[in-house]
Amino acid sequence: MARVAVAMSGGVDSAVAAALLVDEGHEVVGITMNLWPIWVPQTGEGSGCCGIGAIDDARSVARHLGIRHYVLNLRSEFEREVIAYFAAEYARGRTPNPCIACNKAIKFDLLLRRALGLEMQALATGHYARVDRGADGRYRLLRAADPQKDQSYVLAGLRQEQLAYLSFPVGASTKAQVRDIARRQGLGVADKPDSQEICFVPDGDYAAVVARFEPEALRAGPIFDLDGARLGEHRGLARYTVGQRRGLGLAGGSRRYVVGIDPGRNALVVGDGAAVRCPELIANEMNWIAIPGLDRARMVGARIRHASTDLPAVIAPAPGGAVTVRFETWPRAAAPGQAIAFYEGDVVLGGGVIDEVRMKGLAAREAATPAGVRSGARTGTISVGGGE
Repeated sequence: MARVAVAMSGGVDSAVAAALLVDEGHEVVGITMNLWPIWVPQTGEGSGCCGIGAIDDARSVARHLGIRHYVLNLRSEFEREVIAYFAAEYARGRTPNPCIACNKAIKFDLLLRRALGLEMQALATGHYARVDRGADGRYRLLRAADPQKDQSYVLAGLRQEQLAYLSFPVGASTKAQVRDIARRQGLGVADKPDSQEICFVPDGDYAAVVARFEPEALRAGPIFDLDGARLGEHRGLARYTVGQRRGLGLAGGSRRYVVGIDPGRNALVVGDGAAVRCPELIANEMNWIAIPGLDRARMVGARIRHASTDLPAVIAPAPGGAVTVRFETWPRAAAPGQAIAFYEGDVVLGGGVIDEVRMKGLAAREAATPAGVRSGARTGTISVGGGE
């Protein structure tokens, strides 16, 4: 039997993960991270998965299971590594994923190191995913048994040295089965609703968070179409994401969508629905899991959002360790800053971060007007020729 630390968020999934490990006879210790923003007063209600209410729920479960429970105050680290990153990415015209940033910098780095420092032999979480070891000895990340709850996409940044110590006890179960286990075990969180919001934006006003760290990202600026014509004024780039239609404030004409964000000119670029389809993109910051690296083109399933389906694509090596992704079925509203994960069946080959996006509408305009609209080589944003 092993000494296992369980990251207990106060929800049903991590509670059942702890219960299953106790039932298997392991020495289990619960650890809850206090990540609540330091500038926001903490209350027992409405504090998502990282505040006082969540800590109380996790402590209650640990007491019920008869295991030790500790709280780690990581509020400063979380603000620096996740919230400030979130705001900075929006200020750059990119679309961040704070859960992936938290996994990378906090949960599977800082927390894992703390757990190992306590002489724990493994760290378990309530994520819906699975880990095994391939015939070549590499650890593999697999989809969860429940496709509706699978979280392998947000875990595609895990490295071999991390996977060696990780356990996902609920990954072989469906959500319904997890709740049934919680009820049978008498856990008070058995019917607790899943958290749906970004944990540090419980009221949904993420622009207010951006304003605290990057106030310049909320300056008003011009809205251009793909031909460079000025159509109106936006209310700050941080209020928009690629593919967004509502809230543009453009009256009349056909439906328009955000095609690109140009922080250099503080401008939005809009186009029709077809213009946000993406035939090709470049991903960097690659992390390969099931393979040591990409040495040839290969057919994969590519996912650009947690809730999306896999899309058939061909990936190929690009300079600097980057990857070119060419889609057979063009996704809508791929955006720089988003994570991308690559699958072969249930196996996660690896993942990275979208850096450049080649939009369908943009490609056509570039061919016709090379001095007008152009894609940014480093950020994947779009610049528009002409004056304001």
